[in-house]
Amino acid sequence: MGLFDKFFGDKKQPEKENPIQYTEDWDTYFTNVDHQLGSIMVDLGIRKIAPVAEKPVLIWVSVKMNDPRADGLSSNEESEKLYEIEDHLTGQLKNKFDSIYIGRLTSNGSRDLYFYFDNQFLYDKTIADVMINYPNYEYDFGTKEDPHWSVYLDFLYPLPAQLQTMHNRKVLMNLESHGDDHHKPRQVDHYLYFNTEDDRENFVASIEDSGFTVRNKDTKADGDYRYMLHLTILDPVDYDSINERTINLAESAANFNGTYDGWGCPIVK
Repeated sequence: MGLFDKFFGDKKQPEKENPIQYTEDWDTYFTNVDHQLGSIMVDLGIRKIAPVAEKPVLIWVSVKMNDPRADGLSSNEESEKLYEIEDHLTGQLKNKFDSIYIGRLTSNGSRDLYFYFDNQFLYDKTIADVMINYPNYEYDFGTKEDPHWSVYLDFLYPLPAQLQTMHNRKVLMNLESHGDDHHKPRQVDHYLYFNTEDDRENFVASIEDSGFTVRNKDTKADGDYRYMLHLTILDPVDYDSINERTINLAESAANFNGTYDGWGCPIVK
C-alpha cells in the first residue's frame, strides 16, 4: 500500500500484568499525502511515552472504500459502515494481542488503520476473521519492525503548526458552547516560555511594535523553559485569526529558544 511503502518500501499473547498506562487523547486534522487530501485521526496522548519499547512492530490494515467522495475522503453514506469495521478490527486486535491503536488515515479512497504490537504472530488470522463479516470490502494488511515508532512520530503525529490549530479548535469549541461570538475583539492572553532571561528579553524587543502588552514575567525554580512571558493583545478569536496569531507567535518564539504555551480569553457574547 502506497503510504506504508513511503516509510518502509515494499499466538495469542497472555494478558499483561502491568499494562502500559497513558491517557488517550484522540483528535483529527487534514493534511496532504502524496498530493492527495487526507484526514488523519491520531491518539495525541501516547506521544508522552512514545516510542514504547515493548511494542516495536507496526501492523497496518487498509480497507478500500466502496463509495468515497470525489476528493478521496469517506462519504456520509459509507461512514457508519467504516466506523463499524474500524471498531470491530481495533477491538479484536487490542483484546487478543494487547496492541496499541495509534491512528488512521483516510485518503485516496482507502481507510488505513495503524497498530503497534509486541510481535507478528497470528494477527493475520484475526484480521481475516473480522473482515469475513464484510465480504463487500477489499482489504490489505502488512507489518514491519518499527522500534522507533517512525510512522506515529513522523507521519501520523501532527506538525507543530497543525497541532496548534487542533488546540485552537478545542478552545474555540469550548467558547462557542458558552455563546461566544468569536469575531468580536477582546483582550486575549498568550503565554510563552524561554530558556534564558536574555532570550525572553530579546523576544520582547522583537515584538515591541506588534501591539502586544507585557502583563507578567515569572521564573520557575528549575527545569527547561524557566522564563515565562504573559502577553495580551486586543484581537478577535475566529478560527483564521487565532490560528494566524498563535502560529506566528510560536514561530517567532522558536527563533529565541522559546516555546508557545497557549492562549485564553474572556467570553464575549
